[in-house]
Amino acid sequence: MTAMKQERLEFLEEKRKRHELSRQTAALFLIGGIDLAKALQTTGAERTALVQRLKRLIERERLKGVRGHWSYDLNRHIALKQGLERLAPETPCPARRKSTHPPAAISLGARSVPRIPGNA
Repeated sequence: MTAMKQERLEFLEEKRKRHELSRQTAALFLIGGIDLAKALQTTGAERTALVQRLKRLIERERLKGVRGHWSYDLNRHIALKQGLERLAPETPCPARRKSTHPPAAISLGARSVPRIPGNA
């Protein structure tokens, strides 16, 4: 690969990263009033409070989606999740928690329970 092609690819990657950061900054500010640049500079208790606030916003948005509320917005949900991942990369999203409930039976027409081998 020539040097010019390599520089072009590096430029495009940096441009994509800047665009992504600006999208996330705008989305977080509009949704939760959180300035991403200032939030990334925080540490300790301040950062923990911001992470908890984002988790609460994500949970509220998730509940709207589950209930089929008219104001649910998948893009808002994604923006909050990305903001949380940017602030706390090691913290899993609350929606990814393992459920303690067994999976529900899938409705397959007239038969609503899964077929067990050996039973007719």
